[in-house]
Amino acid sequence: MEAWRILPFQKAGAAENMAVDEALFRAVIRKKAPPTLRFYGWRVPALSIGCFQDYEKEVDGEACRKFGVEIVRRPTGGKAVLHEQELTYAVIAGADSPLFPPDILKTYRAISGCIARGLAEIGIRAEMETGGRQAPDGTLCSSCFSSLSRYELLVGGRKICGSAQMRSHGAFLQHGSLLMAFDPLRTCAFMLPHRDRERDAGLLRNAITSVGEQAGETVGEERLCRAIREGFESVLGVRFREGLLTPEEEGIRGELMVKKYGNEGWNREGGKGGWISGL
Repeated sequence: MEAWRILPFQKAGAAENMAVDEALFRAVIRKKAPPTLRFYGWRVPALSIGCFQDYEKEVDGEACRKFGVEIVRRPTGGKAVLHEQELTYAVIAGADSPLFPPDILKTYRAISGCIARGLAEIGIRAEMETGGRQAPDGTLCSSCFSSLSRYELLVGGRKICGSAQMRSHGAFLQHGSLLMAFDPLRTCAFMLPHRDRERDAGLLRNAITSVGEQAGETVGEERLCRAIREGFESVLGVRFREGLLTPEEEGIRGELMVKKYGNEGWNREGGKGGWISGL
């Protein structure tokens, strides 16, 4: 039975959350860390945008500043996610692990199977989207949750978890958002283009659901963490040991917070500004 590290749930700022995920990824690349499952939340509301997403066209930076919403560009692709009432997970492992197929979509399927098993533990029956589909006409397309990729999770046809993945140098990082609650009007407030907010919110409401809506507000982050952990143990046959960041990972985290995720150049321009390269 393979031993994995698990980092217990904790909340941090947007730059730190992304820096920790990439530090774990780099440590696995260098064979300095075991496969890791991490759970986390966001100390203040934050909007994360995909690595190649167009900030100027899809993010209302003025609204974010006005209402104290942090903005951070993820190292992974995809569209924007408003992180507020949610549980975020990250899985970091070697791409050659026998537990995961050697391609992105099949790895998505494997991880979604673990999360679906965990959701079943709290009474939520989630099914995988097998075909993938675009957002309905008129939906706020800058939002990650407005469209579906293959093997993402649905409850009653509505998306409950959005994920993104990156692969490099023989390792992968997949992280994603499980909504504890969802406010479609608030989501629309921070993403462009602004059109008819009531209409956009209605379309998102019909496309998205949450753990709170499906299982009740009595299921909090700690209970959901336990359930998802049990899902990974059951599906993959792994055992977890609680751990912390190593000193090397802490050092990488600190550098990334200053040079990348806390840097306006990266968060506004991403790869266009040359910030995608290593330290």
